[in-house]
Amino acid sequence: MTQRSIPLSTHDHSRDSAGLTYVYPVISRRAGGISIGINLNTNNACNWRCIYCQVPDLRRGSAPPVDLALLEKELRHFLHELLHGSFMTEHVAPETRRLNDIALSGNGEPTSAAEFEQVIELVGRILDDFRLTGHIKLVLITNGSLMHRPNVRRGLKKMARLNGEVWFKLDSATAEGRLRINHSRQKLETVISNLRTAASLCPTWIQTAVFALDGQVPDTSEREAYLAFLSHCLDRGIPLRGVLLYGLARPSMQPEAPRLTHLPQAWIDAFTADIRALGLETKSSA
Repeated sequence: MTQRSIPLSTHDHSRDSAGLTYVYPVISRRAGGISIGINLNTNNACNWRCIYCQVPDLRRGSAPPVDLALLEKELRHFLHELLHGSFMTEHVAPETRRLNDIALSGNGEPTSAAEFEQVIELVGRILDDFRLTGHIKLVLITNGSLMHRPNVRRGLKKMARLNGEVWFKLDSATAEGRLRINHSRQKLETVISNLRTAASLCPTWIQTAVFALDGQVPDTSEREAYLAFLSHCLDRGIPLRGVLLYGLARPSMQPEAPRLTHLPQAWIDAFTADIRALGLETKSSA
């Protein structure tokens, strides 16, 4: 394994940082420690195109076939190096030398992989072998658009038995906002249905990117629609764990990148307070 010569940071989530095909380490702002990423979308393909996405050469599409044997080899090898080798001391600052989770994320929508369920089974076997089951989390970072697929639902059920969590993307509760930010025409009723499916199968957080576009903070109608969406979900009994708000830690690689800037901390704090007032746990990272 080719190792980095510089420390990991929250500003660098390079998928080839360990010189591997599927496995890469990151310092996660939201997780607060080392996260082992699994990138199933090695072709840089996704069914959405979010304007803040940091993936270069992003294209529309699904994940390619997953080489399960190679993924297993890489994950076992990297876990051994992380837990028993010198990787932590050489590449991770002392305050973040903690293995927090394994996260299915990467360069596209991970649930688009036909082998998604088999990947969850594989990770479960490895967690058992390393005696990590129940001690670290298994996180799925997803746009939630493929929850209707049977293999995805079966995978989520298996994740729940592995201390799993779903981080379900919702960047806007308006049709205009989702088209503008995610280039998605998904209807709100579909979002709610998919969110209910995810939350009923595995503990689920909503994750939301917040940023200024063309120097403008999200307008009042966007904020009100978002809060109304959360209230609607709670009224319908969807068992949400909470909301994860995050800003622009890494530069976008999309054409809209020059139009994106950080929000004032006061705006983020006020929005966080509004969400918490609904009774939802909320975590924010700038």
